[in-house]
Parts: sequence; structure tokens; C-alpha cells
Amino acid sequence: MRRVQYQRYGGSEQLRLDEVDVPEPGRGQIRVRVRAAAANPMDWKIRRGEMKMLSGFRFPRGLGHDFAGVVDAVGPGVDQREVGDEVLGVTAISRAGAFAEFVVADEKNTALKPASISFEQAAAMTIISLTAWSALITKAKLKAGESVFINGCLGGVGRSAVQIARMQGAEIVGSCSASGREEALALGVGEVVDYRGFDAASYYHRFDVVFDAAGALSLRQCGAMLKRGGVSLHIVPTPAKMIGTFLSSRHHLVFGNPTRQSLAGITDAAARGLLVPAIGRIVSLSEAIAAIVELETTGLPKGKLVVVPTR
Repeated sequence: MRRVQYQRYGGSEQLRLDEVDVPEPGRGQIRVRVRAAAANPMDWKIRRGEMKMLSGFRFPRGLGHDFAGVVDAVGPGVDQREVGDEVLGVTAISRAGAFAEFVVADEKNTALKPASISFEQAAAMTIISLTAWSALITKAKLKAGESVFINGCLGGVGRSAVQIARMQGAEIVGSCSASGREEALALGVGEVVDYRGFDAASYYHRFDVVFDAAGALSLRQCGAMLKRGGVSLHIVPTPAKMIGTFLSSRHHLVFGNPTRQSLAGITDAAARGLLVPAIGRIVSLSEAIAAIVELETTGLPKGKLVVVPTR
């Protein structure tokens, strides 16, 4: 089979599309014939060696974590999936490799794909929606009538957060570029702020939840915006935020860890049309490396980059 992979940590020049053996699923794992896989910033952060303590030192390493496809084989101990199931899921960080014709993943990190959404939509929504769900539902326990500020409301995680907050009946304020104002309003943001002119002091003690989905706010800014008892949520683990979240009960780092509850939540929302990712570009596996490098270096396209092996 073909797989995008690299032999050592480094720049984009390390990426290769290689012929490799089809992997075999181990205990508790399934093998999936990939119909679509989606790119995330952590893909190139891992490739650059920025997360070595989590990703490990075994090479070659595959690229890509989010996938959707059809179960092709199951390992011992698998009892919730069977051959022929249409699924979405994520690989473990140490077992990346979704940009391939086949991928192996832990059964517990997958869910049945809703029939009403495409494979491309399923792959595009997984990590970003799990991250937003982990932040707003699992950690913040956002409720109807509460107020939430979403920094970067039109990014991948931010867009999912807006849709989840809207599902919960929260009052939403979001930041984005001035050119995105109408799109943000249509998405469900009640008040749109131009991030270039944003002043945290203007929102002193206004929000129950501040979600920095863009990684651009300081803990001091977030704290000033929070009501008494409010929480701020962060997805970019800078050293300052790692220390600050360790020392404070108001500030939390969140990650897109799949759980049975979060997978059930996002797939149910997707089935009801309440959680819809923005797809910016769809490419074939042979076009994947060039497209991933372009996304890494330019930030384009806006919306998710999806790789379809059979395209």
C-alpha cells in the first residue's frame, strides 16, 4: 500500500510517499481502508519534532491522525466493530499514518460514521470537534444561557466550538478577521469582534467561559474577561500556559482525546446536521505532500484539507 511517511524528524523535505506493507491489527485494534483523511497543525508539529515525548522515536513514522473509511479487518478482542462498518476515528499520536490506503487504530478511538455525512466530512470533523467538545462540554460543562467567548471562531476548532455552544443554548461572542464577520454571524456567533482591534479590558468579567481556540490570548487577558467562577480553556500548550494552568483552577489545557462519550456526542450532532466542518480542499494521495506543505507554509486553504486515497 502507499503511505505518506518520514524517516526522521525535520522539515517538509523529509516527507515521502512510499510503498509499505499493509499493517495488521493487534489486540483491540481495527484496520480501516481509508476513504478520507484530514490534516491538522499537529501533523507538522510532530514531524518537526516538537512533540517527541509523545510521538516517540520509532521510524519510519506515518503522517496524519484523522480518518474515515471502511473496516477491513479486526484484531483479537474487538467486539464493537466488524468488517464492513463505516467508521471515523483518530490514531494514537505514536501510531500516526492516516494519509495512507490503510490505517490501524484502536477500536475505542473510533465510532460508526453517520450515514447522513460523507467520508470527507467525517474525517474533517473528528479531532477539531473532539477538541471543542472536550473543552466546552467535558471541562466547562457549558449550559444554556451562559456566555462564552471563542477566540478564533472561524478556525477548525473554533468553528466546531461555535456550533457546540449554539447546541447548548449559550450566548456566543467570537473573534475573527473583519472579512469573516458575515460568515461568523451566519454560523451562530451573536457578537463578532475583529481580532485586530480586540481589547480584553472591554469585556471585563463578562464571560462564564473563554475558549482560546487561536492560542493568542494570555492567561491574564482570559482571567480579566471571566466572571467569578468562570473558566478559560486553551489548546496551545505554551510553556507559560502549561505552568499557569498547573497553578490555577480557572485555566485549563484541553486536548482532543477521544472517549466513548465525546465520540457519541459529536457523531450524534453530525447526524442531526448540527456539527458541520468547513472543507477547503480535497486532494488525492499523490497530491497530499504538496498540499500539506502548502497548508503548513501559507495557511491555505482556509477550511480543512482532506486527502482521498482513491481520488
